[in-house]
Amino acid sequence: MTSACIASSRLSRYHRIAWFVSGLVALAMHPCRAIDIDLWHALNGVAGDRLVELVAKFNGSQSEVRVLPQYKGNPGDTLASALAAVKGGEQPDLVQADESMTATLMADRTRIRPLYEVLAEGHEQLDVRALLPGMASYYSESVGKLAALPFNQSTALLYYNKDAFRAAGLDPAVPPRKWRDIQSMTLALQKANASACGYASDWQAWVHVENLGAWHDEPFATRSNGMDGPDARLTFNTTFMLRHVSLLSAWAHSGLFNYYGPGNQAESHFISGECSIFTGSSGSLGAIDERARFDYAIAPIPYYDEYDGAPFRSVIGGGALWVMRGKPKAHYAAAAHFLAWLAKPEQQAAWHQATGFLPLSRSAYELTRKQGFYAQHPGYQIAIEELIGKSNNANGRGVRLLSLEKIRAVIDEELEHVWAHGKAPKDALDSAVARGNQLLQQLVASKR
Repeated sequence: MTSACIASSRLSRYHRIAWFVSGLVALAMHPCRAIDIDLWHALNGVAGDRLVELVAKFNGSQSEVRVLPQYKGNPGDTLASALAAVKGGEQPDLVQADESMTATLMADRTRIRPLYEVLAEGHEQLDVRALLPGMASYYSESVGKLAALPFNQSTALLYYNKDAFRAAGLDPAVPPRKWRDIQSMTLALQKANASACGYASDWQAWVHVENLGAWHDEPFATRSNGMDGPDARLTFNTTFMLRHVSLLSAWAHSGLFNYYGPGNQAESHFISGECSIFTGSSGSLGAIDERARFDYAIAPIPYYDEYDGAPFRSVIGGGALWVMRGKPKAHYAAAAHFLAWLAKPEQQAAWHQATGFLPLSRSAYELTRKQGFYAQHPGYQIAIEELIGKSNNANGRGVRLLSLEKIRAVIDEELEHVWAHGKAPKDALDSAVARGNQLLQQLVASKR
């Protein structure tokens, strides 16, 4: 299909007739063929299956554009492959990238095209003001200028096994609300042999440092956590964070907190029933719904009530879809058509309900509510309520730093030394900040 094929679909009925009459012979000799749009992604399991279904729905809804999703491995490998493919001109049209790479990709104008430019050229509309709090600002270069389409967005949640609670004599309708509740409940679970590991967590840097900091209006870095510019400095080695890591350290050494790895390794231990209390991503909802064989419930991440105003607002995680440079003009019009369709409330509501990832807009949220989904699955609404939360200005907008994934790796390494080797929490936090700031200085210098 040529770009004229896409353009013709947006003409008025009168002009379509004129187009048809004037071009009948040409169209007969050269019929429109769908433009193939390559989408490389890192979603597997339930989320990957739902993405394939969503793309098939789009492909079946029209004949102008055909999106070809390809699973390329973990997020880091997927993005690295896409960026490396630019040299040979074999890059995809769209690539899914983890939110930790947002600042880096925004600065990469040689291989990435900002979404607002592509949508404008394709005459497609997306109301940035309608996006849920945190999404528009996090992925925008400036007000109204969206650099990428937020897609598999999530925030942190607490999950608990209601069957295990019943076996331990705990009220299954009462989740852990405060961090001290986890300690008393885990002790009861283990005393009743209702839980082998008690409490576990995925994504420790994101859940326990970034989200928990925002949840208590604590800064992660200067410059509004990097949102106001790349020359930020890490500052999360606060009294608040020292208190929290010290508590987890005590739990780890007494068997109340089990560490399985820095990624989503703990999720499977919750699904198997081994762990009864679990903090992780709202993006785990789809897998837990499908695979867990016990009664479970969802709650907001716990908080410390000693901190005035807490809890405030959680922050997003997950990924977005980015448009790559080096493609023909017709491909950008086709990509804009697909992304605008993907952002519609109907598609976002279906994606949210099938996976647990957050809906993109308030309209998709309201549509889901009107469809009665939250009445049947109240836990799905908790993630949105956390994200909307109380306004806490800079600390609720998220963390956007150059190569945030490398900074998270440093935090993970230092925390692992606390859990496994007895490193003092203060030493670990101070070291993580010092190492992270050194990394930031090197990255900022290399961009100059």
